[in-house]
Amino acid sequence: MSITNEYELTGMQKISDVVAYTLKEMVQYAKPGMSTKDLDEYGAKILSDLGAKSAPYLTYGFPGWTCISVDNEFCHGIPTQERILKEGDLINIDVSAEMDGFWADNGSSFIIGEDIHGHQKLVNASKDILKKAINNIKGGVKIADIGHLMETEAKKRGFKVIKNLGGHGVGRSLHEEPDELLNYKNRFDTRRFKKNSVVAIETFISTSSNIAVELNDGWTMAGNKGGYMAQHEHTILITDGEPIILTKMNEILN
Repeated sequence: MSITNEYELTGMQKISDVVAYTLKEMVQYAKPGMSTKDLDEYGAKILSDLGAKSAPYLTYGFPGWTCISVDNEFCHGIPTQERILKEGDLINIDVSAEMDGFWADNGSSFIIGEDIHGHQKLVNASKDILKKAINNIKGGVKIADIGHLMETEAKKRGFKVIKNLGGHGVGRSLHEEPDELLNYKNRFDTRRFKKNSVVAIETFISTSSNIAVELNDGWTMAGNKGGYMAQHEHTILITDGEPIILTKMNEILN
């Protein structure tokens, strides 16, 4: 959406704070021995208590309140009682929600307990790339140039990007124009970021795969060549200078 008045800015800041706070609390709550369903229900209660509704449930009828993906699951993982978190797991939590007609989205990949499987390098790369991408986004910048930056930075660190997942506009619904804010340079994409628009910018940094494929459950996605993926996501307001990070409260880049 495009922010045109104070009411819209306040509405977007409120829902962004809600999803950011929920994500931060879920990240801190996640522990070995806990099921992903328990973690999801914890997040659902926070959203509900704050007056927000789960965006994936509202929009797609997703069988959970948040998306929780573990290890070789890349994204859109369904929370279940059977999936028990273990020491060293790479986990991604994606929280998006609606409140008072406004929508926001954010996500984070992190390690449960000690990094016994060596995933921290991938997590750090994803964080660094998101930070660098956001620092280079302003009104008039080519969307494809940010994609190029993300892929270049991933390659420098020995990683790949997932080419069929991307960020998106957000605000009055979960997914809006501009869609397909990809992690690589699409040379046919001549679009530019617009001042005062709101987008969810996200990384999809991978060890082995460059395409995400849907698993048999109809939701969860994994890599076409296996491996692991890290994702970090902020909802931002684009300006003439440095973007305003509406979901800054989640502290995912700290």
